[in-house]
Amino acid sequence: MSSGTDASTAPGWEVRDKPPLLFRRFEFDGYPATRAFLDALESLSKETGYYPDLGFAAKHVNVTVQARDGNALTAVDYEFATRVTALAGGP
Repeated sequence: MSSGTDASTAPGWEVRDKPPLLFRRFEFDGYPATRAFLDALESLSKETGYYPDLGFAAKHVNVTVQARDGNALTAVDYEFATRVTALAGGP
């Protein structure tokens, strides 16, 4: 990892090295909360120009943030993950 980042930069996210990515599953009480999170994530993606890989069902969303340069996670990737966590309402 580069830019002095580590797993503590994005609490709750799994850091994977091959390929370099951050992964987290967010659980929700029901589809309305899941949909609200997805809508907020869409707005964040439009704002930042980054669209993470998603997998979702009625009560959960799996989010994968891949290293934008394909080689190493940077502060920009961790910042995006931190902002996604905030959209879900927690750490």
